[in-house]
Amino acid sequence: MSGARPEQGILTKGNDPQQTAATRQVIENMVDGLNDHRIADIGEFFSSDFRWMGNAGCGYKEGLHEFQEAWQKPFQAAFSDKVCIDEARIFDGEWAAAFGRQEATHSGSFMGIEATGRKVVIRYMDFWKVVDGKIIDNWVMVDFPDVMKQLGVDPYNGHGWETLTDNPKRGFRPDQLPWNK
Repeated sequence: MSGARPEQGILTKGNDPQQTAATRQVIENMVDGLNDHRIADIGEFFSSDFRWMGNAGCGYKEGLHEFQEAWQKPFQAAFSDKVCIDEARIFDGEWAAAFGRQEATHSGSFMGIEATGRKVVIRYMDFWKVVDGKIIDNWVMVDFPDVMKQLGVDPYNGHGWETLTDNPKRGFRPDQLPWNK
C-alpha cells in the first residue's frame, strides 16, 4: 500500500493502563456469572446501555435488556449444560480480550435446527471495554457456521474454503487439541 495510511488503534487511544487489575476482575467475575447462567442480575457486570456487537447470525444488541432478551435467553434456550472456557485472556488497561469455547448440549431450536441433543463446541472471540467497573462495549465473534456443521447443516453448501487445500488438517478442529479435551 502506498500513500496515506489509515489511522490505527483509534479505540485504544487514551487507554488507562492503571485500570488493568480492575478490568481483569470485572471480566473474571462476568465469565463466572455467565457460567452460573445468570440473566436477571447480569447488570452487575454490564452497563445498562452497553453495546454488544456480534458477527452475522449473532447481531447487534444495544443495552442490557436487549442483550438479555435477544442473546442470553435464546442462547440458553438453544444450548443447555453450557460452560464457557476462555483458553486465552489478555488484559491491558480498560481493555480485555479472550478466545475460547463453550461446551453445551443442543437442547432447543438454533438457526432453524430443532434440538438434536448433541454435544457441541461453540468457538468465540471477545473484546471488552470496561469503564467505571462495568462493561460498556463488547465486540464478539461466535463461530455459528461451525456449530451448524456440528449439527449436520453445511451453511456454505459445500463451498467453504477449507476445501481449497490438500492439507490433511483441513478438517482440523481446535477443540480437538489435547489441551482442549
